[in-house]
Amino acid sequence: MSVLSNHDTAGESAPNRSAVRNETVGPEHGGRRIDNYLLHLLKPAPKSLVYKLLRSGQVRVNGGRAKPDYRLVAGDVLRIPPVVAVAPGEVHIPATRLAQLEAAVLYEDEHFLIVDKPAGLACHGGTGVPYGVIEIARRLRPTVSRLDLAHRLDRDTSGCLVLTKQVDVLRDLHGGMREGQMEKRYLALVRGRLPAGVTHIRAALSNQRDAGVEKRARVKAEGKASETVIEGVEPAGAHSLLTLRLVTGRMHQIRAHAQHIGHPVAGDRLYGDPAFDAELAELGLDRLFLHASSLTFEADGRRIAVNAPLPPALAEVLARLRTAA
Repeated sequence: MSVLSNHDTAGESAPNRSAVRNETVGPEHGGRRIDNYLLHLLKPAPKSLVYKLLRSGQVRVNGGRAKPDYRLVAGDVLRIPPVVAVAPGEVHIPATRLAQLEAAVLYEDEHFLIVDKPAGLACHGGTGVPYGVIEIARRLRPTVSRLDLAHRLDRDTSGCLVLTKQVDVLRDLHGGMREGQMEKRYLALVRGRLPAGVTHIRAALSNQRDAGVEKRARVKAEGKASETVIEGVEPAGAHSLLTLRLVTGRMHQIRAHAQHIGHPVAGDRLYGDPAFDAELAELGLDRLFLHASSLTFEADGRRIAVNAPLPPALAEVLARLRTAA
């Protein structure tokens, strides 16, 4: 195990002040060099970290800085900055991310953990992505023997995401999903006004990866049957806020279907319209305007329904669009 100061953690801003420790030096340590004392106290911290804490003034003695050769006096009060223990090979997750996901829990029982996934956070770690929701959740729930993603959301999509705590629960939920027993609804801001009477998008999708391009879904006759239901349309200036229900759950389904009907989702770098995105950027949109707003499913004879409100940043863009109309 290694120990890192919060100041040295990539992606971390200020240290967690609530984790600062104050240690009073006992008489048995009087006359001991402070660097040796800290090496013992913070074991197994490397020497380089201990000396960095001293040089930068993160360790204080009676409120002031101290050199490594300072001899402690019984009664000295040491301010020790927060440190985070990390096992060898274990990815460090910033405390801000841990707190963010903890605050995003929508529902939890002995079988499920359902969170409102923030936009920009992947569901799981991978190439170039050190951690995702599942890694954070496992760190937050160390006593849960098993946590699994029941389904996924695109990294840039926010909203309801289900994790299971037992493999048999996961298996049962997947069975229900294959039979269409989980209802998932999304909110999406799309370009332009939809023609009256458009209630379904049925277009088969096939996944492919072009040379040097991110994997994407394309409408192809030989692809997998895919269906998106348009349950609601609200005007948003010259554009439309859609309430969508997935009948199937293909990769990038809503985004590819929206492009297919000529009404791409706002902020979509893969399937979108750059001119539309630039217009929305002027109103403050800096992400994909796609949010998994609710989901409902049956489990052990119970109906579980959760809702995730539209994130404030998206609600503000929507309000500006309507005000400008």
